[in-house]
Amino acid sequence: MFVSLFVLVVILVLSIPAAAIFIPLAALTGKIEPLYSVTCFIVRTGFAAAGIRVRMEGWERVPAGRACIFMANHVSNLDPPALISWMPEHTAAFSKRSVMNIPVFGYCLKLGQFIPVDRSGDAASAKQSVAAAQRILDKGTHITTFVEGTRSRDGRLLPFKKGPFYLAMQTGAPCIPVSIYGTETLMAKGSFAIKPGTAHIVFNAPVYPKDYATRDELSAAVRTSIASSLPEWMRK
Repeated sequence: MFVSLFVLVVILVLSIPAAAIFIPLAALTGKIEPLYSVTCFIVRTGFAAAGIRVRMEGWERVPAGRACIFMANHVSNLDPPALISWMPEHTAAFSKRSVMNIPVFGYCLKLGQFIPVDRSGDAASAKQSVAAAQRILDKGTHITTFVEGTRSRDGRLLPFKKGPFYLAMQTGAPCIPVSIYGTETLMAKGSFAIKPGTAHIVFNAPVYPKDYATRDELSAAVRTSIASSLPEWMRK
């Protein structure tokens, strides 16, 4: 728990002056890049303070010059900051609406074009989220989503949500399956304790929606790809 508190202090010390400078700048200019870059730097510094190394591989497989949908598995609260902060290019992401309502932090997510989603299963809300994501892809910005919709308690793959694949079939954007492992031992679900170690992020070969007749077929292909780069015990 000491490590978690130390990381929190480091992030707060860096975030307060950064927020005072870069949030107003983003609001006034409409340019999110400086705020986005400094936020990623702060997250990477926090990981270093925790003794966490992020080992990323496969970025060369991502098609250049195209907005993609990154589809990752989810085993820890560390997954979103690790994935988004180490990606070489700007990505928006889906986020729980409740998180978007957090003062200051939620405002930053909105500036960063993060897309609120509800877990209620409301069809109208889901359509709004997909429409917002499509507009972001049309601007040339990547979208990142954790396709299980929640963290896996034991690290094994859960069933995938349908929304991301509806978006993919509708837009035709390349799907990049992302395999994440190691974080399940660094910060387990239901725990705030952070342990040092290595987080592994693997970008697999793109999967193209045009090659599949249905969302279910596309989902199965992405699942197979994600599983292929996970440790054997996580694949089932």
